[in-house]
Amino acid sequence: MIPLLFQGITHIAAEIALALLPLLLFYLFFQVAFYRMPREQVLNILKGTILAFLGLTLFLQGVKAGFFPAGELIGERLGVFSPNWVMIPIGFILGFVATFAEPAVRILSLEVEKVSSGYIPRTVILYTFCIGVSIAIALSMLRIITGWSLIYFILPGYLLALLLIRFSNPSFTAIAFDAGGVATGPITVTFILAIAVGAASVVEGRDPLLDGFGMVSLVALVPILSVLLLGILFQRGGEA
Repeated sequence: MIPLLFQGITHIAAEIALALLPLLLFYLFFQVAFYRMPREQVLNILKGTILAFLGLTLFLQGVKAGFFPAGELIGERLGVFSPNWVMIPIGFILGFVATFAEPAVRILSLEVEKVSSGYIPRTVILYTFCIGVSIAIALSMLRIITGWSLIYFILPGYLLALLLIRFSNPSFTAIAFDAGGVATGPITVTFILAIAVGAASVVEGRDPLLDGFGMVSLVALVPILSVLLLGILFQRGGEA
């Protein structure tokens, strides 16, 4: 009998295998046709592919068995708090902590510092990301409480981003739009999204489908704005 923790893992493993197989075949085609890499290097790549398969399978199984249920339970508990506005500061704190632990955010911060030769410090970018995502999660909690439409956040947000591009340091524009994708990493999406859906399911008058989702779009938007604002500060600092 399969333990409860591993139920459904074969289905997840099959999905991961189908996702990785085209990439592996693509590499093998180029290896035979063009690369002709040494045997040892090819074996290392194949071993890495196996590790990636195992890692992704275990991660997604862990998300299914642990992150989603825990996040929904936390969200349901937050949703019944009185007054329910306490969801906003708690969401802010959760967003900061989740982003601080996000591997992709740390990698991008390191790359920015390395490529800029230290001109843009890693810690500055990291905390800018964290604050941006924290604000996005807080806004998501506000949406759940008020029932406001997502369009009231997304449309003005992207119009503001287009405006800020004109005044921000050009070096920060590309970083900003990469930040939106990086911030929506596995920890944020799997854990915080589950909290938002759980909260929307218990707040009176809210529909989890309408009010619980949409959080990821805000997480992708607000870090763009925060990095562009950081670019404006650097622009003015350079002019001074």
